[in-house]
Amino acid sequence: MQPRSVEELMSLLHACRGAWDAPDRDGDLVDLHDHALQTAQVLRRSHPIDKELQVAGLVHDLGHLLRPGDDAGHADRAADAVRPVLGARVARLVQLHVPAKRYLATIAPGRPLSPQSELTLGRQGGAMTPGEAAEFARDPLAEAAVTLREADDAGKVVGLDAGVMEDWQPVLELVAAAHRSGG
Repeated sequence: MQPRSVEELMSLLHACRGAWDAPDRDGDLVDLHDHALQTAQVLRRSHPIDKELQVAGLVHDLGHLLRPGDDAGHADRAADAVRPVLGARVARLVQLHVPAKRYLATIAPGRPLSPQSELTLGRQGGAMTPGEAAEFARDPLAEAAVTLREADDAGKVVGLDAGVMEDWQPVLELVAAAHRSGG
């Protein structure tokens, strides 16, 4: 489904309740709904001004819902889905959250990952080569993408109350309106 509005995007986000990052549920211990809320909440606390970054945290794993089992392509799929509604920066941050994991695996090789993230890292290309890492670091959104990745890793706590999806609709509408107006 290609959302054409914030309402359709909200429907997709609600559909994440009871959906998992692995079709057989052997992945992370929180569903995509709770993971989205937790990731966005971490970003809201650490970067309260950057609404696009927060929203990227909310929607970054929609690709798992759109095509279950596509670990390698889920970031691109989610980016393509949200770009028309939320704009290029949000989509690019979503797209970069997997390369950011590969980058962090290169510059901080002992950094802990969830068991599922460790498994999918291999499917996503493993740690970057030094050349790939240098190229990633030159991307103007690299720092924000690493921040998103760190929030992604932190947003996997079973039972953590990170609010409700409806709280994010005004923020989604704000980002979508800015995208529509070109700003």
